[in-house]
Amino acid sequence: MSTETVEQQPVEIESSNGSEAGASAGSGAVESISVENPATGESVGSIEKLDADAVRALADAARAAQPGWSAIGFRARGAVFNRARRWLLDNRERFARTIIDETGKTNEDAGLELAVALESFAYWAKHAEKYLRDERISARSPMVLGRKVITRYEPVGLVGVIGPWNYPLVNAFCDCVPALMAGNSVLLKPSEVTPLTIFLVAEMMEASGLPKGVLGIATGDGETGAAMIDNVDYVMFTGSTATGRKVMERAARNLTPASLELGGKDPMIVLADANLERATNAAAYFSMNNGGQVCISVERVYVEEPIYDEFLAKVTEKVKALRQGPDSSPGSTEVGAVTFAPQLSIIEAHVADAVAKGAKIVTGGKRAEHGGGRYFEPTILVDVDHSMDCMTEETFGPTMPIMKVRDAEQAIELANDCKYGLQASVWTRDNARGEQIARRIEAGACLVNDAQINYAAFGAPMGGWKTSGVGSRHGSNGIRKYCKTQTLSVNRMPTKREPYMFPYSKRTTNLLNRATKFVHRRAG
Repeated sequence: MSTETVEQQPVEIESSNGSEAGASAGSGAVESISVENPATGESVGSIEKLDADAVRALADAARAAQPGWSAIGFRARGAVFNRARRWLLDNRERFARTIIDETGKTNEDAGLELAVALESFAYWAKHAEKYLRDERISARSPMVLGRKVITRYEPVGLVGVIGPWNYPLVNAFCDCVPALMAGNSVLLKPSEVTPLTIFLVAEMMEASGLPKGVLGIATGDGETGAAMIDNVDYVMFTGSTATGRKVMERAARNLTPASLELGGKDPMIVLADANLERATNAAAYFSMNNGGQVCISVERVYVEEPIYDEFLAKVTEKVKALRQGPDSSPGSTEVGAVTFAPQLSIIEAHVADAVAKGAKIVTGGKRAEHGGGRYFEPTILVDVDHSMDCMTEETFGPTMPIMKVRDAEQAIELANDCKYGLQASVWTRDNARGEQIARRIEAGACLVNDAQINYAAFGAPMGGWKTSGVGSRHGSNGIRKYCKTQTLSVNRMPTKREPYMFPYSKRTTNLLNRATKFVHRRAG
């Protein structure tokens, strides 16, 4: 999720550590954008805002490099990402420190992001060819008898990826990985809030043998993003639903296809027979990890009445014990800073709205000061209902509103009473019943006795229903979406004329009609 806007374009740029990214252009960048550490309030670098001419130059360079990159084949492209995986491992501390400095997240949250990125590199290097090899199509129609029919995949050419601020590696560059493995060039526009990690990515890919021009980095704000959309053949966006609409509108001008992973308001349903120790540990973690700034974070909890009091007592104890503040070393803190300044106001407004409508704060509920950083206390709200923004709008912060329900049916109804449909979870000792309930939840993924973990199942699609997105990442569609399909039909036994060709005759028409009836009656 992200709240950045869309609109403009790139040149040759340098990161704060001097690593080059992008391509030269005539007009240059028009201004710089400062990057701060939200955990301390200190400046950690700056980037250049690239204009439309610069983006166009990056696009031209990427298009020029793409045919050669595509021609080397899957094995050679996979070797680049296997080398990148080793480079990332060797430079893990540099990556982690950069991610922590620009996002304000904890060491452990940064480490998880690196682990997922490593899995992404390995998965697509190994499986891309399997998803994109030619497919033989069988057809029973007499009209195609004797033909060889094949579906094949070709890269679209130039893919544009717009990344969010909460995961500057995984939800930005890792969406580039299948696009690159498919043989495309990529323009990547990182969030202007957390752009510094991408300069390490550029260094990594250059060291791993990625040809010059194949990956272009377009730094800047929404105008830069809009310009990028105007110059690519496919758009992958991760961010807020509001910004996703702007991306789709912009892409529609050129009929550019787009995939959008948007906002979520993920429900957690806790049934009376749930393992309460696991459920409460999970509720605390999956609502507060990464400071609650996860598109698939637990954002609302529905607990069956018989166990509500015990659940609340256990989870409150766990949330109250969480440490918050700047990361100083591994294991030093659980909840980091609020990365994007405007998000802090949204979190605060959702809590205030709930209290004004009758909710009670069990713990937390206000901004926190830790060394000049930007924080919101880990917060539990009770006596909540669906008249409150905290139960219907994406909060994207360290909050956990908990609602008592009479039974599973009410929980399902409330879980589905939402414009979002990204993920959900059901907690019960009865796995069969949990799966039955999961199948009734209106979301792109629903987990039983887990949450978020499906993101690491790269073979399964990850996408949203309703206003939570269009398309998906991961799985076969996660790479095929970056391709054009072509159907080949080869007539291996051509005759002078097919029976259905001109000239028509009554005899031939009757024969064809009888043949059609025979085939379809036999097929049942």
